[in-house]
Amino acid sequence: MSKKIRVLLVDDQSLFREGLSTLLSIWDDIEVVGEANNGQEALEQTAVLNPDVILMDLRMPVLDGVAATRQLQNKFPHVRVIVLTTFDDDEHIFDGLKAGAVGYLLKDVQSNKLVEAIRAAAQGES
Repeated sequence: MSKKIRVLLVDDQSLFREGLSTLLSIWDDIEVVGEANNGQEALEQTAVLNPDVILMDLRMPVLDGVAATRQLQNKFPHVRVIVLTTFDDDEHIFDGLKAGAVGYLLKDVQSNKLVEAIRAAAQGES
């Protein structure tokens, strides 16, 4: 069995995180190693859990997703961040990618597309 992709979920909506965690548990090659309620918690969890991929919302309290992504890329450049949000305007997309995210998906994405993006990010693709 190959190494599982370690995923950290970062979103201020606990029901969304729980549902996403349950959904991702279907795939044998993906393991949700933790959840964070905001960007600051994401930084703390990343230091402890060492995820391969982070699914990051943009709008959260304490530290938003753009600022958190920027800090994560400075402190943990090996970790791949995928923005997963409801915002589809160019400004949000550009800000997330400029901060260091390797991908940008909307929350209404089909589950198989999300898993493909996680796998691609873990393999170093954008």
